[in-house]
Amino acid sequence: MKKIDAHHHLWKYSPVEHAWINDEMSVLKQDYLPKQLWEEMSKSGYKGCVAVQASQTEQETQFLLQEASVNPFILGVVGWVNLSNSSIKDRLQYFSKFSDFKGVRHVLQDEEDDQFMLREEFLRGIAALKEFDLTYDILIFPKHLPFAKELVAKFPEQPFVIDHIAKPEIKDGKFEPWASDLKEIAHYPNVMCKLSGMVTEADWKQWTKEELHQYIQVVVDAFGVDRLMIGSDWPVCKLAGEYSEVMQVVEDFFTDANDRKKVMGENAMSFYNLTLKKQEVNI
Repeated sequence: MKKIDAHHHLWKYSPVEHAWINDEMSVLKQDYLPKQLWEEMSKSGYKGCVAVQASQTEQETQFLLQEASVNPFILGVVGWVNLSNSSIKDRLQYFSKFSDFKGVRHVLQDEEDDQFMLREEFLRGIAALKEFDLTYDILIFPKHLPFAKELVAKFPEQPFVIDHIAKPEIKDGKFEPWASDLKEIAHYPNVMCKLSGMVTEADWKQWTKEELHQYIQVVVDAFGVDRLMIGSDWPVCKLAGEYSEVMQVVEDFFTDANDRKKVMGENAMSFYNLTLKKQEVNI
C-alpha cells in the first residue's frame, strides 16, 4: 500500500506573511520545511504527500513548487492564484507548466462575505480550472456548506475536495447542522472530502480518538470510502498532536484492507493525478 498524506503545509516563518499565527499558536512560529516533514512521514510509513498553500501569494506557490522539484516525496502542490483576477487563465497557464501543480485553494473561511465563493468573478476563475485539469480545495466552516453546495452544483465536471471535513465544532460536541449539510453536498459525485484538521477543531489538550471517530463516521456515511483521503495538516496539527498520533486516529478507524488502501493513498493519487517519483529521497 502506497500511503499518501493528502494535506500538509511548508513555510519559512514570517510574522507578516503568517499573521494568522497568534501567541496561542507559538509552536508554529518557526520554519517548517521538507526535511522535518520527511522525518515525520517516514516514521509513519508515508511515501508521498501533497503540499497545500497557507498564504495567499503567488510567491508561496512558487516556493512550494520549488520544494516539490527537489524533494521527490512531494508529489503535488495545491497553490494559490487570484481566481478573481481577469487574467486568471494566463496565471493558470503559467503555473500549469509545472508538472507538480495540481490544484488551487483560496482561504474562503477568512472572507468577510460568506458568499464570496458565489461572486461572479470568483466563479469565472473556478470555471477556468477545468481547462487546465486542476482541482479545487474548499476551505470553509460549517456555515459555508450551503453556499459550497451551490458552488459545486454549478460545475459538475470540476473536481472539488472539502478540506478538514469543513471544520465542525468538535470541541463543543456539535454535529448539526454540519452533518446534514455535509450529507447534502456529498450528493454531488464530483466532491471528495479530506479526513484532516480534526484535532485542531477539538479541545487541543483533551481530545480523544473515540470523539473524533464519531465525526469520521458521519463523513464516511456521507461520502463512502471511495471519496475520502487522509491528511495530516502538518504542522498545524502540532497545536493538538504529533504527526504520527494524528494520522493514527484516521488509520485506526478503517479496519478493512481495501478501505484502508483507498483512504490512505489510492483516492488521493487519483484525485490529484499523482505519480510516485522514481528518485531516491535524499535530504
